[in-house]
Parts: sequence; structure tokens; C-alpha cells
Amino acid sequence: MVYDLDSRLELFLDDAFIAEMKGATFQLHHPQPREVVFVFDAPWEGNVSAFGSFIQDGAFFRMYYRGAQWDYDRGEGVYEYTCYAQSRDGVHWERPMLRLMEFNGSKENNIIRGYAGCMEPKTDQWIEGLGAHNFMAFKDENPAAPTAQRYKAVAGVRYYGFFGFVSADGIHWERAQKKAFFPDTRVSDWVQTAFWDPTRQQYYAYLRGWDGPLGTGTRTICYCTSDDFHHWSELQPIVYDAPPTRQVQLYTNGILPYFRAPHLLIGMPMRFTPDRHKITEHPYDGLSDGGLLVSRDGHQFKFWWEAFIRPGLDQQNWIQRNNIPATGVLATAPGELSIYWLEHYYQDDCRLRRGTLRTDGFVSVNAPYAGGEFTTHPLTFAGRELVLNYSTSAMGSVQVEIRDAAGKPLPGFSLDQCPAIYGDELEHVVAWEAGTDVSSLAGRPVRLRFILRDADLFSLQFRG
Repeated sequence: MVYDLDSRLELFLDDAFIAEMKGATFQLHHPQPREVVFVFDAPWEGNVSAFGSFIQDGAFFRMYYRGAQWDYDRGEGVYEYTCYAQSRDGVHWERPMLRLMEFNGSKENNIIRGYAGCMEPKTDQWIEGLGAHNFMAFKDENPAAPTAQRYKAVAGVRYYGFFGFVSADGIHWERAQKKAFFPDTRVSDWVQTAFWDPTRQQYYAYLRGWDGPLGTGTRTICYCTSDDFHHWSELQPIVYDAPPTRQVQLYTNGILPYFRAPHLLIGMPMRFTPDRHKITEHPYDGLSDGGLLVSRDGHQFKFWWEAFIRPGLDQQNWIQRNNIPATGVLATAPGELSIYWLEHYYQDDCRLRRGTLRTDGFVSVNAPYAGGEFTTHPLTFAGRELVLNYSTSAMGSVQVEIRDAAGKPLPGFSLDQCPAIYGDELEHVVAWEAGTDVSSLAGRPVRLRFILRDADLFSLQFRG
């Protein structure tokens, strides 16, 4: 089989086009914790505020989140609202006064929709505010989408089902249709994701499901597809290898196309372990952290057993349902990706922290100084130059050899004709002694052989 790379960016998130690896391994990288960017301290927010989604939209970054308060004495929610914030840098966020809904006699707030008496469907007001529990918005990249529906959202709640919402401006929303996309018997109550998939030319939605009847068994992830955002296929579970040594429940999913390589789906689920209790004075069982999922077909996922986001030294994050990754990755500076997660859930200073990765920096192929290598399956490409996103130590190096499909080094592109590459660059053009031009090999099945010493390789692309 020949892997058609064409000229698209490829990340080293899995072994899809790697034939052989010696002395090298896949290395999961963790977002570096940065500042607390948002504290849920407005009167209409509260100790169980959470978030749905981040959107990179022109000059703005948009954030949709849940403002909510939990009453421990009553054992129920007090209110629940979908709120909106925006930022120009992903660090400093503002609540625009939208004046759409009233809270405590005033419309001076950033509430989009919601209701009081939030946790159970008891009133007509609850039905009118449907979706405030887990509203997840996205900008529809489907070129056929009407302008009046350029922004879409999904939400699913027990007893009522899985609903869609549409908007022209991302602020004023209405239900896509009165009836639920799915009935209540197939939908759970936490954050779903949805998006237009440009590779497969369909809408995808990922929802929390169960391996038993609704609300029983182990939480997992299911998905469905649609051509028009109204009629959806039957739900089916994703396939992944979970750790066999401990029960892990996937509470959320955060699955979206990676914006630089949309054929790759990357998810950042909250991983829930219900049988652990770290802080004895907290009344509820269960601990959670952030994980990583990767897929090339939307069905089969690679699940990293190691945590992507750990609770860390802050003991207030060792309380259940903390460290929940947000949905969405933002490009906030050159070479920088921003990822966000929830801290101090169930506490008065419930808040959102930002973390950063280098561009494409989720996973790398890594080798120690002793050396390692890997060779790809036969592949074809289009372009004139091979560009690498890599990092080495001062003593480390990367070298690249191009071989024919049978594994024989090609003249002009052998290992001894590739000077050692060292440094830390997002876009390094590989040069051999004869230069950088590889266009003579375009469209021809070749293999790439990489030799690494104390180095990480994050992504590659043929281009030019």
C-alpha cells in the first residue's frame, strides 16, 4: 500500500505511515500551565460554571461557557446560563454586555440563554432555556451553509434529547428545529461536540454515551454524521483501547479537526475515575484529568493512557470533575497553541487556566542521544521541499534519507549526503548536498528514513 501524502501537513500523532521504528518512541507532550485567564465570579456565574467551546473567528476569539451555581445544602442547582466572552489575544477576556436576558432584574450581562432552577426539567422556563447545561458552539465551515446559519451549536439533555441551534452572528440563537435530533433515550447530559468535516464532507457530532442503559455502566463516546445538520445517522461508539488496569470513563470528548491539518481529529476528553476520593472533606467521589484522542477516520481512535493534563500540586484540583479540557485549540501567537481547562470546580473561585504547546506539539517521535530511527511506508508527495517541525539539544541532530519503495537509498538523497540538522525550528527546509529540491521525486513512491539523536520530530510537509 502506498500512502498518498500529497502536500498536506502530517503530524506524528500515530504510526499511520510509519513502517518500522528502532530506538525511537512516541512522546506525549503536555501543555505548559500559564495564567488563570478567567474566574467565574460574575453574579450569574458560580461554583459549577464550566465551558463549552472556543472559536478562532477573524479578529476575535470567542468563548461560550456555562454560568451555574450549585447549592450544597439543597443538593441541586440554583441557575444555569449560557454565557459569551471574547478576546483579541486569548489571554485577556471580556464579557460584553449583550442585554439579551434578565438576571436579578437587570439585562446588563453576557447571558445568551438559560433559566433558573436548572438541574431538572420541571418548568416551561426550563424548556425555553434548553441547552444552557452544555451548549457547544462552532463556526460552520461548510461553504453551502446559509449566511443566517453560519454559526451552529449543539446541546443534549436527559429527558429531552439532542438539539441543534443556529445563528447568523454567534450571539442571537434559535433552535435549528423544534424537535430533537435524537430522543432522550440515546443522549446524555454533558458536553458534546459538532463540526463540519471538510475531509469527509459531512457534519460530525460526538456525544457521551454509556455501555449500559442511559445513565448506567461506563461513560464512553459515540458519534453520528449528517449531510444537512438536521437528519443524523444512528449513533455508534468510537473504537479505542482503554487501559486494562483501571476503569476510565470518558466524561467529555472535545473532538475537532486540527485546524492546520483538518484530516486529523484531535480530542481532549475529561477522563473520570469514579472510585477515587483524594480530598476527604469534599462530599463527592471521583477524580479526573485531561486525556488525548487522535483519529484519521472519525471512528478508530488512538487513546493515550498517560494524562495530557494532570491535576498538579494544587490540591483543589484533586476534587471530582476538575481539570476538564475545553473544546477548541487557539493559535494565540507565532509558534504557540493555547489550550484551556477548568480548575477549582465546586469551589467559589471556579476558574479557567490557559496552557500552551508549540505549534503541532501534541506528540513527537523522540529518540535519546544514543540514537533512534524510523522509516515510513512507501508514500507519494507533491511539492519541491521537505519541511520539518523539530527540536534537538545542542548536541542532538536529525538526518533524513529518501529511499525508493524497495528501501534502496536514492542518489543525491542518501544519509551521508544530508548534513546534520540541529536547533529548534517550526519550519526547517531539509537540504542535501545537492540542495533542497525534491520535485524530481514527486508522485513517485518513496520511503523516508529519519535518524534522530536527542531530538523530537513533530510534523512534516512537502510543499512549494
